[in-house]
Amino acid sequence: MAGKGTPATALLGKQKVAHTLHAYDHDPRAESYGLEAVEALGLDRARVFKTLVAEVDGRLVVGVVPVTGQLDLKALAAAAGGKKAKMADPAAAQRATGYVLGGISPLGHRSRLPVVIDASAEGFETVFCSAGRRGLEVELAPGELIRLTGAVVAAIGA
Repeated sequence: MAGKGTPATALLGKQKVAHTLHAYDHDPRAESYGLEAVEALGLDRARVFKTLVAEVDGRLVVGVVPVTGQLDLKALAAAAGGKKAKMADPAAAQRATGYVLGGISPLGHRSRLPVVIDASAEGFETVFCSAGRRGLEVELAPGELIRLTGAVVAAIGA
């Protein structure tokens, strides 16, 4: 693959996880990075997941949900063992993960963050999520994504 790797792709290689990278030309004017990936790569939108960073009771937590839906903050708080959740400050999300908005991967964060993956991911043989930069998706088995992130699986998509 041309271009520089990311912490996510480095982790996948180090752990010898079967995966496929899918690159596309990112349009900076795209309103939804996830839906842009769906259209550019011709994917089933239910299998493409976005990575969102929220603050649950003052600590950052990562929610991974289908690109077609929203993150249910109450459900995320409950899954993370907290009471109240709100979307994280974008700068804090970028600092903690080491990724830019629109390119935040659930894998390879700079700081170890709790991850909650929407239960719908388990219904597919493979799912897609950001590989750590805009215009680069990784396809892998949901079980591997759950294992590598140490994720809790819960119904957090709305």
